[in-house]
Amino acid sequence: MSIETILGAIVIGAVIGALGRLLLPGRQPIGWILTVVVGIIAALIGTAIAQSLGVATTNGIDWIEIVMQVVLAIVGVGAVAALRGRTRV
Repeated sequence: MSIETILGAIVIGAVIGALGRLLLPGRQPIGWILTVVVGIIAALIGTAIAQSLGVATTNGIDWIEIVMQVVLAIVGVGAVAALRGRTRV
C-alpha cells in the first residue's frame, strides 16, 4: 500500500462520512475522527458490495457505488451515535 492509497482512503472516507452525518437527521454525539473512520469502513464495504453485485466500473463517476457508500455511512454513523449515546452517563 502506498502513501497515496492511504491518503486517498482517508479523504474519501472523510467525504463519505461527512455526507452520511449530514444526511442523518438529528445530532450525533461522535467526533470527526470517528466520523472519518465510519466513512472509510462504509466506503470499503460499499465498494465490495458494488463489485459483488456487478456494478460496472465506468470512466466517470460511479453513482450507484457512491450511493451505496453513503447509505452505509448513514447506517454506520447512526449505529455509532446510538452506541455512544447509550454508554454515556
